Amino acid sequence: MRRLTVPVMAGPALVGIAVALAGCHGLSAQLADPTGGSDPGGGSASVQAAGPVSGGSGALRVLAEPQAGLGAIYGLINGARSTVDLTMYELADSTAESDLAAAARRGADVLVILDAHLEKSRNTAAYDYLEAHQVHVTWAPSGTTYHQKTLTVDGKTSVIMTLNMVSADYAGTRDFAVIDTSRADVAAIVATFNADFAHKGITPPDGADLVWSPTNAQAAILAVIGSARHTLAVENEEMDDPVITAALEAAARRGVDVKIVMTADSEWDGAFSALVRAGAHVRTYKNSTRVLYIHAKAIVADAGLAGQQAFVGSENFSAASLRHNRELGLRTTNTSLIAAVSAVLGADYAGATSY
Repeated sequence: MRRLTVPVMAGPALVGIAVALAGCHGLSAQLADPTGGSDPGGGSASVQAAGPVSGGSGALRVLAEPQAGLGAIYGLINGARSTVDLTMYELADSTAESDLAAAARRGADVLVILDAHLEKSRNTAAYDYLEAHQVHVTWAPSGTTYHQKTLTVDGKTSVIMTLNMVSADYAGTRDFAVIDTSRADVAAIVATFNADFAHKGITPPDGADLVWSPTNAQAAILAVIGSARHTLAVENEEMDDPVITAALEAAARRGVDVKIVMTADSEWDGAFSALVRAGAHVRTYKNSTRVLYIHAKAIVADAGLAGQQAFVGSENFSAASLRHNRELGLRTTNTSLIAAVSAVLGADYAGATSY
């Protein structure tokens, strides 16, 4: 991903970020018609952080970055009693690293998997630090990109992230983190982590609603897109999988209001042009440290309507991400999560520039 060299937050005004919204798991339910603030300035205004919004109870809680901050994630590490499992594509966060070391010192069994296929050079400093501080750290199996970003604490709570734990990126990057306490999900994540840490093959269990690459990711994402009858809101860092692009085009052609928000990159111009011809609405932010960088990977179908559902995870829209890498996301109809993510995507769309 593009790395920020200046920690400047910019983008649209948002309502109710630092979100802590919960609800029931599974593929059912309906609610809400969230809207975001707007900024006609074409994606160059300051991000306005709002106070926390909370409501309901259940297995999911979503945090929207950069407004939420990493405090809740650090807090989980600091509160760990017995185990901490972390799979991370990129790790360059001194706070997280020291928190992991502190957890190990107080007796927690701290295990970390870091990507070696593409990011070994960037991850080496964190690897060396953790290894020197009683943390059990290993390189991910060679030959496979481990783009997954997941933290699990005490075998009870997992955080499924779109973000890399790179502190230099936090201030100006749109990302999501879903805190998941579903027993089925956490058990599946732990089983997969244990196999990956031991470098043993595994077909990851689906849990309640998990989306794994390379096993079921493309099919799950296509199902979310295919379910849309009225609206479809999308954010991703890449638009490089013709199958996904074709599904978005097909949604627009059948009358769905398709809204896509990304960071501008000439590499995606062909796909963007095809999407616009099909009737989709594409808006972008400049690839600049002065405006919001869209790193999130999220889809919301029919927010606030019957049959609404969403995807949030580490998967980019690329053949590598969907069919080869180790990735993790989730597909859900959790109404509070959908309302929260939909509000953020709507605000980001309002602040971006039409392609």
